[in-house]
Amino acid sequence: MNYTGVQEIDVVLIGAGQAGLSSAYHLRRTGFVPDHDFVVLDHSPGPGGAWQFRWPSLTYGRVHGMHALPGMELKDADPSRPSSEVISEYFDSYERTFDLRVRRPVDVRAVREGTDGRLLVETSAGTWSTRALVNATGTWDRPFWPRYPGQESFRGRQLHTAQYPGPEGFAGQRVVVVGGGASGTQHLMEIAPFAAATTWVTRRPPVFREGPFTEDVGRAAVALVEERVRQGLPPRSVVSVTGLPLNDAVRRAIADGVLDRQPMFDRIVPDGADWDDGRHVDADVILWATGFRAGIDHLAPLRLRGPGGGIQVEGTRVVSDPRIHLVGYGPSASTIGANRAGRAAVRDIRRLLSSEPAGENVA
Repeated sequence: MNYTGVQEIDVVLIGAGQAGLSSAYHLRRTGFVPDHDFVVLDHSPGPGGAWQFRWPSLTYGRVHGMHALPGMELKDADPSRPSSEVISEYFDSYERTFDLRVRRPVDVRAVREGTDGRLLVETSAGTWSTRALVNATGTWDRPFWPRYPGQESFRGRQLHTAQYPGPEGFAGQRVVVVGGGASGTQHLMEIAPFAAATTWVTRRPPVFREGPFTEDVGRAAVALVEERVRQGLPPRSVVSVTGLPLNDAVRRAIADGVLDRQPMFDRIVPDGADWDDGRHVDADVILWATGFRAGIDHLAPLRLRGPGGGIQVEGTRVVSDPRIHLVGYGPSASTIGANRAGRAAVRDIRRLLSSEPAGENVA
């Protein structure tokens, strides 16, 4: 669908993943009308946020800490179905139920300073002039690829979690998985029965967590990440501070030697990887399960980054520009954090647009 020209609106919301839909729900609930008071722009081809791009073997039953969107539970989902299907259908139903009118696919190219205190949001479907902006673009489009000596010399295949095709694609191959997060361990456990050999390397020893991923655990993790963005430092993922769940499958993988962590290699060579102590591992594939960075390049014209390398955020509000809220950034990057942050952002936007003093956010 094509939209042209400069359109004035109160709020532009970028992104329709968990954080974006939560924010749109709270805008709708507090009296903002879609296409009249606010617009939701999403660059993905369909509903589902980043979930629609997850690999088929990540079934709904294996999803790590998925919380329902506000106002509508996800009920009776088949745990054996791919999470990409289950959650995309759920998000689609959510958008229709609350009439959120998400416009897609729309690529946001830049956000710039406009006139009369407004922001200009330049997109593939035209330009919006807005009084407030909710940025909920997440991280999926910014996979992080570490750089190691000799990386260009590797004769095998290198890919990132964002490109993971499922375990069958590694049949008979020697695979090095890099990364100590949930994706890395899931990849290893899936790949091991198909691969000729697997090696797991991480920069730091993994930390395993006993017990279920409860709401209290999620809130504690959010609090640990929040302090970084308050200081204007680049955010760490919430998952990075929760630890890895120590369930029966993980225990078996540890006992079987699949989750036998090795320290990070020192260099990549044409046929594998080397350590300074003389060790070598042959590899056909290096799979980088090394996480993602915030997708905020379109905000660069506003010069929001501070000396610490990140954007200083209080709750969801950008400290240097209270017109802008980052939802799904730092402490609100988890599904539980995104829900709460969407509500907090809308509360502050209402104050801003009504010229009331902005109060304290709760992320």
